[in-house]
Amino acid sequence: MNIRFTALAAGLALALGAGSALAAPDWAKVPAKKITVFYPGVSPMEWITKGTEHGGAKALKKGETCAGCHEKEVADMGKKMASGQKLEPTPIAGKAPSIAVNVQAAYDDANLYLRFSWPKPAAAGGTKMDAANAVKLAYMLEANKVELAGQSGCWATCHTDARTMPGAADTKTKYVTGGSLASGKYYDLVQWRSKEKALDGYVADKRVMEGGKALVEAKGDLKGDTWTVTITRKLVGGEGDVNLEAGKVYNFGFAIHDDHTSGRFHHVSLGYTLGLDAKADITATK
Repeated sequence: MNIRFTALAAGLALALGAGSALAAPDWAKVPAKKITVFYPGVSPMEWITKGTEHGGAKALKKGETCAGCHEKEVADMGKKMASGQKLEPTPIAGKAPSIAVNVQAAYDDANLYLRFSWPKPAAAGGTKMDAANAVKLAYMLEANKVELAGQSGCWATCHTDARTMPGAADTKTKYVTGGSLASGKYYDLVQWRSKEKALDGYVADKRVMEGGKALVEAKGDLKGDTWTVTITRKLVGGEGDVNLEAGKVYNFGFAIHDDHTSGRFHHVSLGYTLGLDAKADITATK
């Protein structure tokens, strides 16, 4: 009888533990930061750092951030590129130039919780590059080791020779110059997909879309005209995962592939910071 009771109690404890690990916060009580993601066109890192084409290159060398210069004008930037007026040789007719996203973050002893919500843009009616997934959302985290990551966000992974860039080989993925897991110069990457299984990987010398151990759950749905995606990840993962600690700040950026797009035809955020009970652009509270 005692053995049966002990086994039952152990099973109950495990069930309760599993449930608490997935106990999302009360999002109604979590502050939201509105971040506008925009269509970037062909604006890889090389273009950003080239002073003859990008006026902000000097400011970048002085330590200023992309968000510090452009946060209030990203919607206008998106209009220029989505329309083909600037930095887009193959514009998609009717493509939304920008999307305003509410971003929330919280954490507990085991997990980080992220929530993204945004109004669904009108369909552009172009070719379905990703027929399976109408929408994808990906975020990247970086632990202050990749050069310029703190200023440019995810842009340090975007290069002129990466796939879907004009004239680039289809075999070349996003990468970090001089990146490697051994050196710590990499981005932790998680991608939620509307129909297929979520992916947990990293970007170092190349992009790897699997192998991560931190992702617990990624789910999303469309209610009315609003998409909502919530992601739960462990604070401590495995190879390619950025381990998170209270009181520390990490570089953070995210992208949305809307309307069945893939590759560079996404909407992206500028670079922001994510802190766990630490002052940052987005602060996850316990």
